Amino acid sequence: MKTYMPKAGDIDRKWYLFDAEGQILGRLATEIATILRGKNKAEYTPHMDMGDFVVVVNADKIVLTGKKEQQKLYRRHTGYPGGLREVPYERMMEKHPERVLEKAVRGMLPKNTLGRAMFRKLKVYAGPEHKHQAQQPVKIEL
Repeated sequence: MKTYMPKAGDIDRKWYLFDAEGQILGRLATEIATILRGKNKAEYTPHMDMGDFVVVVNADKIVLTGKKEQQKLYRRHTGYPGGLREVPYERMMEKHPERVLEKAVRGMLPKNTLGRAMFRKLKVYAGPEHKHQAQQPVKIEL
């Protein structure tokens, strides 16, 4: 018996819509990362981008459990000595609420070229409107 190996043209990509209102950040991010990787498909292949497109709306209404709203920090480094920058979760939600979910999902994807290609299929919007109605995304309820 031979192992089935899908070709790039055989991949059927669908569009999914998630409403993040009232959803827990980590639980929503794992569902999105699973779909972006394509692990929800029977023909999943680890070395290929098998995933589907994901549109997320209402990212500004996502919730965290416990005291994470006051304690969670987003860190980055400028590359200069003493260049560590920390942004609290509350300020990140005020300025860029879509980045909170993007950073959570990006951390769950592979850290290579394949992971970057998967991440490009994620579209996050702070409000209830999105510009992908033409793709007719299927709404997913969690």
